[in-house]
Amino acid sequence: MRIRTAIAASALALTSVLGAVGSSAVAAAPAKNAELAAECGVRSDGRLYCGNKAGARGYADRSYRSATRGTLDGTFSWFSCWGHGDPHPGGNDIWYWTLLDNGAWGNVPAVDVSTGQDPAPGLRAC
Repeated sequence: MRIRTAIAASALALTSVLGAVGSSAVAAAPAKNAELAAECGVRSDGRLYCGNKAGARGYADRSYRSATRGTLDGTFSWFSCWGHGDPHPGGNDIWYWTLLDNGAWGNVPAVDVSTGQDPAPGLRAC
């Protein structure tokens, strides 16, 4: 009986420890995501790294009327360059060129990218 009690107590203690570790890991993940989303700038490789709207669509041309090539499923991406296109709800006509999550390249309207200004300072035009 003592052995069963000791095993049960050990299992309970281990469950508590694992639960605490899991909780801190879960708490750390949103903090890291928030840190990445807050970053928005051009790095030494010339790409803009910035937060974006989850599910943002990439288009064949810089227009909502063009074919959708794919999406950005996450909330942090990189963009190679920018260009003028059709106006969008962001109040300008800037679109960013990037590799979408399905491996296709596409134009994402600036309204879906968390830049402080458009075009993003330091990013080349294309």
